Amino acid sequence: MLNKIVLVPNRFDLAALLLGATLPYAFAPLAVFPIAVFTPALMFWLWYELAPRQAWRSGFLFGIGLFGVGVSWVYVAIHVYGETSAPVAVLVTALFVTVLALITATQAVSSVVCLRYLPQTPWRAVLAYGWIFPVNWVLFEWIRSWLFTGFPWLNLGYSQIDTPLGGYAPVTGVLGVSLLTALSAGLVLILVSAKKLRLWAGVLLLVVWGGGYGLLQYPWTYPVDDPITVAIVQGNQDQLTKWDADKIKAQMRAYVDLSEPYWQDSDLIIWPENALTVLYPLDVPADYINLLKSKVHKYATDLIIGLPYGDYHTYYSSLLVVGDHQEVYNKRHLVPFGEYVPLQSLLRGLIGFLDLPMSSFTAGAQQQPLLVAAGQPMAPSICYEDAFGEELIDFLPQATLLVNGSNNAWYGNSWAPHQHLQISRMRALETGRMSMRATTNGISAIIDEHGKVLQRSPQFVSDVLTAEVQPRQGATPYVSFGNWPVLSVFLLSGLALLIRRVKPRRVTHTSV
Repeated sequence: MLNKIVLVPNRFDLAALLLGATLPYAFAPLAVFPIAVFTPALMFWLWYELAPRQAWRSGFLFGIGLFGVGVSWVYVAIHVYGETSAPVAVLVTALFVTVLALITATQAVSSVVCLRYLPQTPWRAVLAYGWIFPVNWVLFEWIRSWLFTGFPWLNLGYSQIDTPLGGYAPVTGVLGVSLLTALSAGLVLILVSAKKLRLWAGVLLLVVWGGGYGLLQYPWTYPVDDPITVAIVQGNQDQLTKWDADKIKAQMRAYVDLSEPYWQDSDLIIWPENALTVLYPLDVPADYINLLKSKVHKYATDLIIGLPYGDYHTYYSSLLVVGDHQEVYNKRHLVPFGEYVPLQSLLRGLIGFLDLPMSSFTAGAQQQPLLVAAGQPMAPSICYEDAFGEELIDFLPQATLLVNGSNNAWYGNSWAPHQHLQISRMRALETGRMSMRATTNGISAIIDEHGKVLQRSPQFVSDVLTAEVQPRQGATPYVSFGNWPVLSVFLLSGLALLIRRVKPRRVTHTSV
């Protein structure tokens, strides 16, 4: 039914590596979204006839290409801003990419092993392309989202934020969008290879994509209260000097000066993650905080500041609301080796990146109250945290807005800030809430409840975004059920394969 492909090992390995290196182009900033369908389709085709050992190698090389290109910005953070020599930074980045590639290698082996439980019939390839391979792909995206604290970057679903498949995000979250993207890849493969099933594959593709378009039109949430006027301040701090004691006062003054024209006409002003790099309340000068409080009271404007909060022994990366009532959110999901060092008694001092200022943050409590500012309960996240949609919905449906403070200065002029903005857009679409995103040097943005960017800042300049944002209420299915609908697909698929494995074989009796 389906054409088989036979490649000598070296050609096959090269194909897997090149396909992996191509997939990141489906994501921001280039966002060539069809690549996210056709690249998995080709990988499914290559994996179908492989033995487990060959599949492991191809999956590993695919991962090397995918993450070697897609998250190469890790090198920028370690070398340029992490005070680590180029050779060591290359080595650490290669190690990081290798660990991620081991996950894709395991995914490939799992897919091939699962094929052993399928019947040897003409339908075997159809089940492989339309079920086994897509489900395994997303299963390992989910595993990658929590393994070693999680790295849910470059999930297929993010590439579909501007396509009809994005309409499923409020229902299933990004994992469900990934699953439908991978399913589309399998259907495309069936469409071009299986003559007898082309009509059915084409119809199912139209149903999947048409259904997503229909869901995009559905109003999952509704406006509540009057819009609030927001000013997002981007100070364009230099990452190399933001912890420099001689520069800190100038940076603090810069945020005050940038905010000055916006007090009178704003309900809320937002400064990004670690806009202030002095510990609050111990090291922030009293006259400085009193100045901010006087502005807040004079103009009835709330201020959200990103800063380190606590004492010299226990401090957090936090968002602080300066208003009628002081509110604090402490970052819950820290970045390993960036905001804290696992096994630090062994690792501290090995490379400069592990000894940066403020690299021993404490994680905030998993259960924290919503951040209330400008009279609205908000779902807060700090930088990397908004990559974890299942954690953000802890604050919903009570929250009416999303607020994120980030520091993307670590990654310079790389793809990371663009990828991160795409992730933030998905959080807005999943929750049906407008999102206010403040970053140190870009990309700051106002995002509507459909995941569309209404305003965005240029990078590497001081800027202030102003807009009216509409609070919203209501719960999307994703807010209500989280990842459980997708996880149930994994469970049911595993159960089906298990039943197939233990199903009694027919016994033929013969006379002796």
